[in-house]
Amino acid sequence: MTLNLRAKRVTLRPLRESDFESWNEVRTRCGAWLTRWEPLPPEGYGDPNGRHLFISRCISREQEARMGTAHSFGVFLGSRFVGEANLSGIQRGPVQSATIGYWVDMAEAGKGLIPEACAALFRFAFEELRLHRIQISIVPRNSASLRVVAKLDLRKEGVAERYIEINGVWEDHSIFAVTREEWQAKRRFYMERFLI
Repeated sequence: MTLNLRAKRVTLRPLRESDFESWNEVRTRCGAWLTRWEPLPPEGYGDPNGRHLFISRCISREQEARMGTAHSFGVFLGSRFVGEANLSGIQRGPVQSATIGYWVDMAEAGKGLIPEACAALFRFAFEELRLHRIQISIVPRNSASLRVVAKLDLRKEGVAERYIEINGVWEDHSIFAVTREEWQAKRRFYMERFLI
């Protein structure tokens, strides 16, 4: 059974092989705009936008979901693919946390679709997976992503220096987070603004 998460305008569901053409079109058209915020692919990785690697990613992400270590979704506006939103690095035990990562088609940026996707991930993480803390890490000069966390009213925790390798450079990241207690206190805000 496919897991679908819904927000006001967008639906999140795992990507499948039949999504390759639309995914590839967006990744190719928006390549330079997106890759400046992403890690470089490993040497010898092959074409990161190729069909073979896309299918391998779909299979890997399905396995991660079954193991409970990550949940990865395509973001769809109606039936049109517009980006991805992922809940990764799920830790259990005394930590009960995960990290959200996302990207969006540059033609759809600034329209509030990614805050909706993140709110759907919050609801899934806190109410279904029973996690305690969700983190979003952002390169401080990424103004578009900073607008996402501002719309979500997330708490800034600080800056992690040289935290993640982005486009070949170890970049500082501003750390934003929300806990289950904060979700419960602001659930009505999230539901009314982003989810129903």
